[in-house]
Formats: sequence, C-alpha cells, structure tokens
Amino acid sequence: MQASSQAAPVSNAGLWTGRVISALVILFLVFDGVTKILKVPRVMAATTQLGFPPRLIPVIGTVLLVCTLLYAVPRTSILGALLLTGYLGGAVVIQLRVGSPLFAETLFPVYFGILLWGALYLREPRLRALIPLRTQSQ
Repeated sequence: MQASSQAAPVSNAGLWTGRVISALVILFLVFDGVTKILKVPRVMAATTQLGFPPRLIPVIGTVLLVCTLLYAVPRTSILGALLLTGYLGGAVVIQLRVGSPLFAETLFPVYFGILLWGALYLREPRLRALIPLRTQSQ
C-alpha cells in the first residue's frame, strides 16, 4: 500500500496562522534558552530548585537553542519538532518528579508541544502529506 504524497491544501490564513504561532513558539524557546546560557539569576534559582546542578543549566540552554534552530529552519523543521518533543517530555517528567501542580505547570510542556506541532502542521506541506486529516467524503 502506497501513501499519497499530496499534501492536504491549507488556506492562506491557515498558513499565516501556522507561521505566526511558530514565530511565537520560537521566540519563547529562544528566550528560555538564552536566559539559561546567560545564567540569569532567577532562571538559575528556579532550575536548581528542580534538581539540576548549576553547571548543567547552560548546557540545557544550548541543547534547547540547537533544537529550536532546527525547528525554525524549514528544511529541518520536522526534525526540530521531534527533538523539541523529547525536550518537552523531559520537562513534564521533571515537573512530575518535583510534585508541581498538574494543569498549571506539569502539563504546560504538553500544551506547548500541541502549539508547536499544530503550527508546524499548518505551515509544512510534508507533514500534512505524512499525516493527512480525513475529510467528510473519505
């Protein structure tokens, strides 16, 4: 059985919605990564409270920035989304381990991942071809 390589069409408004949401996601992740690399005191304090040694925080920021860069570049955006999904999954586990409130903090990375993938789906025809949504006629 061979899958269709045709991407489901998306409206111009949908494409721009995906781009805007992606831009917001990228800005948030770049901000988070840069604050870790620059060792902003509030970020250092919050991250060490989660159990990370201070020497690893800039490394975490670097990993986040590399994954975000891959997501931002159209040619590697799907790889970046996969890597960011792993990063966000780790964030969920850390929040569970420290007993953070479920809906406010623990599931925030899940909500963020939904935004990340939804925006990518709207702006990336290769992803829509890989995961087509059914229409009523199917």
